[in-house]
Amino acid sequence: MKLDFHTCSLRLAQQWKIAGRKGSNLHEVVIVELTDGDGVAGLGEAAPAANYGETTAGVVEFYRRVDAARLSFEDIPASMAQIDGLAPVPSAARCGLNTALMDGAAKRARKALCDFLNLGFRENHHVTSFSIGIDSTEIIRQKVSDAAHYPVLKLKTGDDPGRDRENLAALRAVAPNKPVRVDANEGWKTRERALEMLEWLGGEDGIQFVEQPLPRDADARDMVWLKQRSPLPLFADESCLSIRDIPRCAECFHGVNVKLVKSGGVTAAFEVLRAARQAGLKTMIGCMIETSVLISAAAHLAELADYLDLDGNLLITNDPYAGVTAKNGILSLASAGEQFGLRVSAR
Repeated sequence: MKLDFHTCSLRLAQQWKIAGRKGSNLHEVVIVELTDGDGVAGLGEAAPAANYGETTAGVVEFYRRVDAARLSFEDIPASMAQIDGLAPVPSAARCGLNTALMDGAAKRARKALCDFLNLGFRENHHVTSFSIGIDSTEIIRQKVSDAAHYPVLKLKTGDDPGRDRENLAALRAVAPNKPVRVDANEGWKTRERALEMLEWLGGEDGIQFVEQPLPRDADARDMVWLKQRSPLPLFADESCLSIRDIPRCAECFHGVNVKLVKSGGVTAAFEVLRAARQAGLKTMIGCMIETSVLISAAAHLAELADYLDLDGNLLITNDPYAGVTAKNGILSLASAGEQFGLRVSAR
């Protein structure tokens, strides 16, 4: 097996800002390719996030330590054991390799990844939200106007209570009846402030749920207190990294946002989603700023999700790959260029 990787700088159509982070117009990812002796190539992607203490440099450093000759599309568990044996493993780096392994394995089986996982994929069924980052009210209105063809919006909040209210008002001035999901990104620091904001949002029409109202390290008792009083469903994002977090999430939240890059790849995300459903939690599949490689990989898991937020590739202007499409917010694999694996091709 041969391992190739390179960094890729993604340009955002608009500056991207969430609570507690500086705005940015660029985001770096690492594209991974594993090729076996028969010429079968599997694609993967690592999208490290500073929020989780990971960097592109750290991912590249890890990949330089990987002995690709010990990896195989024919034995994913053994290959992952080899990778995990190089601990500590950045979750984003693990995600890139696991996704490439799963892509190659599905291609060898001559199946789309969703069929390789025995999930299937219903066309004209899966809808993604489109995210609106924190910005001035004028730009919020422009962003919402530009996103008119997407049926569901996700509004980033948590920067400042007054600004949150202004930004929702700006969104509603353009899209008064559209369903909206709210993501506080750990921004409401106390349970009292979080409840105040949730009660305000609960009085607004069309709010579906709220993500991560409190910091990930908040006392579980505060999260339980908030869950018991919240007029809206609460979803864990930063509080849900792996399958080990599901018991706590079941206690503190109504649902979880599962991302491939957080959990460590396709197989780990698959396990987290199944465990969450078994625990009675609602499930959402989310993303970072990513190319169509990782967005398409996540889309193949769509049958395990109640909600989708797979728009990372829609926020950039220089996606080097084509894969799952999202016309009018509806995900489709039917128009993907490749037949097997992730069904992703280079542009």
